[in-house]
Amino acid sequence: MKTRPCSSRARVLLFPILAFTLVVATACAHVPERNPLPPEGADAATVLGIPRVRMWGDAPPKWEHEWLTRTEREMKDRYPGVYGKPRTYLAISGGGENGAFAAGVLLGWTAAGNRPEFSMVTGVSAGALVAPFAFLGPEYDHVLRLVSANLEADDVYEERRLLQAIRSDAMAKTEPLQALIAKYVDQEVMEKIAAAYRDGRGLNIGTANLDSMRPVIWRIGAIANSGHPDALKLIRQILLASASIPGGFPPVLIPVEYEGETYDELHVDGGAASQVFLYPLGLDLEEVHRRLAAPGPAKAYIIRNSRLDPMYEQVRNKLFPLAGRSVESLVRTQGIGDIYRIFLQACRDRLDFNLAYIPSDFSEKPKGEFDVAYMKKLFDFAYERASAGYPWEKMPPELQAAPIRCN
Repeated sequence: MKTRPCSSRARVLLFPILAFTLVVATACAHVPERNPLPPEGADAATVLGIPRVRMWGDAPPKWEHEWLTRTEREMKDRYPGVYGKPRTYLAISGGGENGAFAAGVLLGWTAAGNRPEFSMVTGVSAGALVAPFAFLGPEYDHVLRLVSANLEADDVYEERRLLQAIRSDAMAKTEPLQALIAKYVDQEVMEKIAAAYRDGRGLNIGTANLDSMRPVIWRIGAIANSGHPDALKLIRQILLASASIPGGFPPVLIPVEYEGETYDELHVDGGAASQVFLYPLGLDLEEVHRRLAAPGPAKAYIIRNSRLDPMYEQVRNKLFPLAGRSVESLVRTQGIGDIYRIFLQACRDRLDFNLAYIPSDFSEKPKGEFDVAYMKKLFDFAYERASAGYPWEKMPPELQAAPIRCN
């Protein structure tokens, strides 16, 4: 009987278990010194002095009421590129090497000739690396393919020796991923994101704040448009943090200011809080659309870089296979729960919900971490479907047998 080893994502999440078993014999060392933000500063800390740079993912932004009191003239002047126009949203999930699926969908959508300009794009983990180029449009399709479907493990991380790893903060170093982000997210890309932000479009990236145990939504356009000399550095840090799987990759320490002092926050893979998100819970999106004079129902497109159906495998009753399979199950069910949440948000806020995910008829499996042959097959599969007109699903598949009726 053959059994498949646990996924690369599951494996890196398992390394802390190994570290725990050896910690009694090894002192912790080789980790960056921290000056953590005190708990009373969690809601008040600022980043680079840029206003409204981020918000919690589980609550409406604290400036929502002020925003909703703007006059019609103010809305027209502040959002010239989107005022009075239909709203179209895109949310891209995490998924590691399965990010090739989102890239294939987007490039196939371009080939079909009806890919919209998105009012807002959100990304988590692997989706965070796709999101900036999806946001900027078909001009960056070649980059989108490179960062999603042609990556090898050496392009993303460098493994540490076991003893060094368990004395540090992760099993691998991410200098290759940092170099990749720096190569493609450059000054020109930042300036184009800033220009789109001035028109009223938004690019939002999700991380998980481990100190607060809460999802954080970073408003990349606001950072890009700030003119701060460290804006590009911060954007790259956020993208790195969103893709930094805890235990596998080092967390990212982001400096913040509170009451005249500088502290740091510990940010990791956004998937530790949410596999995919659209906008904060509690946000009055209907009122936002009304004030922007948006005609018709807004469209929401969700790309889940994963399969949703249960996948049967015979699991060996050994520590790592058991734990790895459990982590895979947790990630799968968390992602399904996130899709349910977005679907219910869409029902409440009268959005046209559209979902894409890796279907069960794609039967390929990766043979290792960042299996290029697998990623290319997944990309081609998604591209072919999208170029012919992607069959977007109108609700999560589990609900189709007993559908929820949206008003």
